[in-house]
Amino acid sequence: MAQNIYDDPEFFGAYSNFRRSVLGLDGAAEWPSLRALLPPMQGLRVMDLGCGFGWFCRWASEAGAASVLGTDISENMLARALAETVDGAVRYLRGDLEALDLPSGGLDLVYSSLALHYVEKLEQLFEAVHRAIIPGGTFVFSVEHPIYTAPVDPGWTTLADGRRVWPLDSYQREGPRTTDWLVKGVVKHHRTVGTMLNLLIRQGFAIRHVEEWRPTADQLAVTPQAAQEMDRPMFLLIAADRRFA
Repeated sequence: MAQNIYDDPEFFGAYSNFRRSVLGLDGAAEWPSLRALLPPMQGLRVMDLGCGFGWFCRWASEAGAASVLGTDISENMLARALAETVDGAVRYLRGDLEALDLPSGGLDLVYSSLALHYVEKLEQLFEAVHRAIIPGGTFVFSVEHPIYTAPVDPGWTTLADGRRVWPLDSYQREGPRTTDWLVKGVVKHHRTVGTMLNLLIRQGFAIRHVEEWRPTADQLAVTPQAAQEMDRPMFLLIAADRRFA
């Protein structure tokens, strides 16, 4: 079972104050890049893995999706999602992404934002998603960039000459990383970019787009401190389609 850190009261309280938690998709700097990878929503059957507060689920329905199912392991996240959703086309289900069981060929689009780095059995999840998506259907997701998850002891280091660097010495050593983020003991699973892409290919996906996200000039003008993402990308965005044969 995946770690359910979002139901920790201290973690949830701190996470709820983040810009993206308050403003939703408009508060997520990478959202315009993710949105550009999505197909037209009209008539699609959509699933959101790790749906959180349900921001994407509601957006997809408003954009014309025929049905949207959001799943998350956190009762706290789903309670807020339910409270803020009045659209009958959107449903929520509590579930563990480590043990996802989906019917074959029932979805046109599977989406996930910053959830899959919590999943240990990623190949098993990719297999379930591939089985659930129709041929030609789409899988779009973001994760924390592996450069960000790689260090065993993450954090910026200041060199003698004043330069700030991010430690990369553990990039090739894949596996769980226990970090202190909002609370102590948050577990994420580090994989290289190559591993994630090859897992998708092995399951029968065709990679359509890979983006090591970086802020735009306009975003940097508004938020100058985001310039550090030019040296170390925070997000990895991937779009893949299920091959027809």
